[in-house]
Amino acid sequence: MTGRRPGAKKVVLVVIDALAPEALERAIEEGSAPVLARLMEEGHYADDCVSTFPSVTPVASAAIATGLGPEEHLIPSMNWYHRGEERYVEYGTSFGASRAHGLFRSLQDTVYNMNLSHLTQERRTVFEHLDDADLRTACTTYMIYRGRYRHEPSGDSPYWRLAEAAQFRHAVWGARELFYADLFDSQRTGCQSTLGMPGQRDQHAACVGAQLVEHGLFDFLLFSLPDNDRHSHRAGPDAQPASIADADRALERLMEPAGGPDAFLADHAVIVMSDHSQDTVREASNLSASLDGWRVMAPVDSDPEAAQVAVCPGSRSAQIYILDSSRREILARQVAEDLEHVRGVDVTARLEAGYGEVWTPRGDLRFRPGGELLDARGNTWEVEGDHAALDLFVSAGEVIAGDYPDPLRRLWSALACPRAGEVIISAQPGFEFTDWGGSDHVGGGSHGSLHKCDSLGVLLMHGLGAPARADGAQWSIEDVTPLVLDHFGIREG
Repeated sequence: MTGRRPGAKKVVLVVIDALAPEALERAIEEGSAPVLARLMEEGHYADDCVSTFPSVTPVASAAIATGLGPEEHLIPSMNWYHRGEERYVEYGTSFGASRAHGLFRSLQDTVYNMNLSHLTQERRTVFEHLDDADLRTACTTYMIYRGRYRHEPSGDSPYWRLAEAAQFRHAVWGARELFYADLFDSQRTGCQSTLGMPGQRDQHAACVGAQLVEHGLFDFLLFSLPDNDRHSHRAGPDAQPASIADADRALERLMEPAGGPDAFLADHAVIVMSDHSQDTVREASNLSASLDGWRVMAPVDSDPEAAQVAVCPGSRSAQIYILDSSRREILARQVAEDLEHVRGVDVTARLEAGYGEVWTPRGDLRFRPGGELLDARGNTWEVEGDHAALDLFVSAGEVIAGDYPDPLRRLWSALACPRAGEVIISAQPGFEFTDWGGSDHVGGGSHGSLHKCDSLGVLLMHGLGAPARADGAQWSIEDVTPLVLDHFGIREG
């Protein structure tokens, strides 16, 4: 099938980074988010849409744009160890972390390699699906943008000399209309984001989006509003209503060229979603320092062959890679046992003999797919040990999740990702793992864990005619690409 299905509205997928349901509801109650209030009043709202694990932006962005978990989309975390290239990959956890790993290398990984090398080549993104169906795709600055159209670096940006100095000289493949942080822009808009600096990204998206609407340049637009995440990191999740109000104004600006919300919603379906939420951080824990009995590989290591493990903090999650391939299983067990005594560690998981082995302060369990227990999304599991370890309740052949949403599926996908570490960690509520730049968000907010405090977000749908999942199960961010494709009458394959 090619072209838009007759009668199908255009779709705008709005991703408000780290949008917390309770903060959205408070902003609406205070009257500071009128556009979002209308969408909620007239559409379908879920306040418990489940993120990936780790619930960090690159992993979640890949899940949103592909409909896949990390096991299949292959982006394991914010910071990870590339076994083939024997180096760390850092997607910008903080400026200090990027500097520690090499600023230009971090930028190259984030802008180029994440999409063109690290993201699976075996499955299509939502842009590729829609491009192949001859639908017009568009994307503002978003971590996952891969599509069928080639884009050269922008020569019109006032920052082009700086971009060239940072080695942004190569073309990318993206959505038909791609606007990425002044680096790539398929149309001359005059909109600027100062190379994607925090605090200017939402207004850049609004400026670009308004012109796309005015000139009718898309059937599907991924409208990324990331500044809420930055604000919440600094001021804490309780301060989100202020940045949500800014996001609402960006939505209002998007709708203005169509004649305002009434006219816009007559011709556009809108999905508003979080990629994850955030938890308030009270304390930081340095994993590299805690593993003092191990030789940890440094970002720039003078003797990398002597290193035993690579430690990859990802905000409220972390991954440990065993560098001795001949002893990985034994050493992974030893590392996992050592981590049990580290302050702030809540869940430690690893694969052994075909099972996911899980330790928590509440007990141990092991699990794998294919048993007799049915979860809320229709997956079957074999589970042995202390159900309290992951706050599971088992009754009449069903396994029901508590404080850890959809934990078995999310953990298994993380562990089975070919690029994941041998040991994966989730932090206790209130804790974060210090990154390689020595940064943390104590006093602010952070995310990444398996716990519901930063794993549940917003899913708000207007004009799709899809009030709930057909099976009645809890929504996941991985459901959004299939939802969009179904709206346009496209079958995955």
